[in-house]
Amino acid sequence: MQMFEKELQILNELLEQEDNGKTFLITGATGLIGKTLIRFLLAWNAKAKQKLKIIALVRDLKKLKACFGEEVDGLEYLVGDVRTVDLSNLHVDYIIHAASQTSSKGFIESPIDTLSVAIDGTKNLLEFARKSKLKKFVYLSTMEVYGYPQSDEKIFETSGTNIDTMDVRSCYPESKRLCENLCVAYSREYDLPINILRLTQTFGPGVEYNDGRIFAEFARCVLENKDICLKTKGLTKRSYLHVYDALTAIFQVLYLADSGNVYNVANEATYCSIYDMAVFVSRKISKQRIKVIITEEENKYGYAPTLCMNLDTSKLKQLGWKPLYDLEDMFNMMILDLQDNQKENNNGTKKYQF
Repeated sequence: MQMFEKELQILNELLEQEDNGKTFLITGATGLIGKTLIRFLLAWNAKAKQKLKIIALVRDLKKLKACFGEEVDGLEYLVGDVRTVDLSNLHVDYIIHAASQTSSKGFIESPIDTLSVAIDGTKNLLEFARKSKLKKFVYLSTMEVYGYPQSDEKIFETSGTNIDTMDVRSCYPESKRLCENLCVAYSREYDLPINILRLTQTFGPGVEYNDGRIFAEFARCVLENKDICLKTKGLTKRSYLHVYDALTAIFQVLYLADSGNVYNVANEATYCSIYDMAVFVSRKISKQRIKVIITEEENKYGYAPTLCMNLDTSKLKQLGWKPLYDLEDMFNMMILDLQDNQKENNNGTKKYQF
């Protein structure tokens, strides 16, 4: 199937109506969601004959060029730290703010940097946005703002939290909560058009081979024909999201949502425990070539406490969004992409061409 075929069909009418000549600023451009957003917009340009301009804000230019090449029509590289980068000379219509620390180990090893990138970076962007005639600012938040729910009850956008501020790992969810409130404050005080998405754990094609999160570890076990060794009993339960479904959610909120609204984003049908997902990967993805082993260890990796994150997405579905990919799609497409990238890294060819 052609890249983004389903997604381009879904968003064709929205993009046709709104975006001839518009400029997008994407932060976190080398992260999974950031680079997928850019690839989608480039795919749109290829279809629509260069209607959009994309500015990719990134700290590591070499990494970005490895994704997209030295020069791509419609794509401009902006190198800098989201906290301090000077945006004053830019004209931007839309900002999608995806820059964030995502490593659980990073949360406990570099908590101050985690807080600073989130809070100071978001404030820098919002200051730029209030001085610009921005059409929409979309902030990508996280399910972790809800803390550590302990039952399977549905979690709505109005649900509370039980985050422990004395736990250093809370630097991540608390920084996200503060950034959400910063967005609300700027929206109220300066009449900025802002929306927030609270995404569950998201994966699919584009995940880096050395990603430290659990889904990437499971994929590596399949590729390397190694048993899955869980370092906990795997009792945490959550739903998951294909990165392409995150993409359609972002754009449907960007164009259809009234300013000031926040949305949960997840595929509710994927709700399961980490242990159950490990067994699923063993049986369904590896065809029982690998097995699941539990080797409980001290938590040195920054894992969140055991929780049940059963997000309700009915509010987002009212905009017309629905997930198109299930858990099997997420793993199969991620593993195929990891295999392709390994082959292309070996022979020096580039994969993403538009």
